[in-house]
Amino acid sequence: MDIVEILKAVLFGVVEGITEWLPISSTGHMILLDEFVKLNVSEEFLSMFLVVIQLGAILAVVVLYFGKLWPFSLKERFFIKKETFSMWFKILFSCIPAAVVGILFEEELDELFYNYQTVAMALIVFGILFIVIEHQNRGMKIRVNSIAEITYPIALWIGVFQLIAAVFPGTSRSGATILGAIMVGVSRTVAAEFTFFLAVPVMLGASLLKIVKFGFSFTSTELVLLGVGLVVAFLVSILVIKLLLGYIRRHTFTVFGWYRIILGIVVLAYFWMAG
Repeated sequence: MDIVEILKAVLFGVVEGITEWLPISSTGHMILLDEFVKLNVSEEFLSMFLVVIQLGAILAVVVLYFGKLWPFSLKERFFIKKETFSMWFKILFSCIPAAVVGILFEEELDELFYNYQTVAMALIVFGILFIVIEHQNRGMKIRVNSIAEITYPIALWIGVFQLIAAVFPGTSRSGATILGAIMVGVSRTVAAEFTFFLAVPVMLGASLLKIVKFGFSFTSTELVLLGVGLVVAFLVSILVIKLLLGYIRRHTFTVFGWYRIILGIVVLAYFWMAG
């Protein structure tokens, strides 16, 4: 096993752990990273690797929020937490639009939109939306201050924004869903937490589909690289989630809007000069 390849897997895990939760598009960063850091693997494995290392990021959410995600209690006596079950129904309801479109049209959508032009434009457009909406919502009364207050219509609205992210790479799943939630009066903290929880079934489903499509015949090198990427993504995600929640309690998402615009311009400029 080449130590350089392991270090590359570490780098991919770091980028995944940071960009999966910040509303800045993991796809945009992965496209740029893949231009400069090439893993010495097959295209099929790389395609699977970039999706499945998200499982590490999911595990970070499960560990940090296990008490809120697990619907059963074993303290003193067994009982079912109805609020948690209600939350899961809303999460699954939010997943319906993206799940249906993803299952039916995944390959067609990838062929149409998985290119640097779409990613760059999605980065810029949603960056502008973040700035505009944060400016418009300044002083606006927050209507939803807990996940329990999220209604099914709000959950479906957030699901539509997740669908947009599924269709257009570079939109950022977390960025789109947080933006959609803020637009209907959900507090930033609740919007972020609901987005974290929403990622669990979405990423788990996407990862399992990729593994099944790839098959289970991994080489020892592929297993090591995948394991390293998963572990690093998990550790980095733990830190990033905590930092993000601390940040948004006192600040808006405007800075991420500007970052997205700059990154989108960089992506366009780089590939234009490279071409």
